[in-house]
Amino acid sequence: MAGRQLAQGPGVTPAGVAERLASGGFELMGVVNVTPDSFSDAGRYFDTELAVKHALELVDQGATILDVGGESTRPGASPVQAQEEERRVLPVIEALVAAGAGAQISVDTMKASVARRALAAGATLVNDVTALRAAPEIAELVAEAGADLCLMHMPALPRSDAGPVSYGDVVDEVARFLHERLEFAVARGVPEERIILDPGFGGGSFGKNLAQNLELLRRLPTLAALGRPLLVGTSRKGFLGELTGRGVHERLAATIASNVLAYTGGARIFRVHDVAAVRDALTVTAATLHG
Repeated sequence: MAGRQLAQGPGVTPAGVAERLASGGFELMGVVNVTPDSFSDAGRYFDTELAVKHALELVDQGATILDVGGESTRPGASPVQAQEEERRVLPVIEALVAAGAGAQISVDTMKASVARRALAAGATLVNDVTALRAAPEIAELVAEAGADLCLMHMPALPRSDAGPVSYGDVVDEVARFLHERLEFAVARGVPEERIILDPGFGGGSFGKNLAQNLELLRRLPTLAALGRPLLVGTSRKGFLGELTGRGVHERLAATIASNVLAYTGGARIFRVHDVAAVRDALTVTAATLHG
């Protein structure tokens, strides 16, 4: 269940996410944005010390994974050079490892050099929003490190001018994409049991409008049938604001509802900003459905 402590430290690779989930329950991935321009916190944790403090608070609230990112994928965000991204995330990862954070450390990056250095610093999960399209060599780095890999659906690479996305059937197309990227990662040496899939909820770079996000949520069992743990990241997303008329920091109730629905659809990993509240809601949901 969420909240258990994980071994973490130099030379220690905790059990993969799928292995932990085999005993039941769910995993909460706490968002640690080390950026000046994220949509959710606008640089509140850009300072290394503040980011580490926030991450440890998320663990206290029940996060079993900490997703450390140094580049925003929000619409209009400026690209970040690899050296600057490393400067942002590596001190945070190193400090969390040194502190024995009690959670698996993930690096949210699409760059091979950042992934390489993050894995060397103690991260054991690479969360790649491009699903290895920006840097296919990340697969070999993950395989060599014995780490986990999250592959997310995104119709075009971040900040590319893809224009409006037209899907014949959004769920079928996302399923085909994720299956293809899963096969690609396995062919490059990543064990299938180390791979997580993410449907890529959201608009902007994630390429789904309100109706498409809701269709994904409604038909999530189709994606769960791919056989890999599903990660969902609906936390504070724009489509929730479009539905409720709420601002970014007023979407907690909508976030909870979407995560509960995702759990009933087969998702088991939840990338969230408000860990404690979502943990309580999912604890009740899981206990009710599974005892």
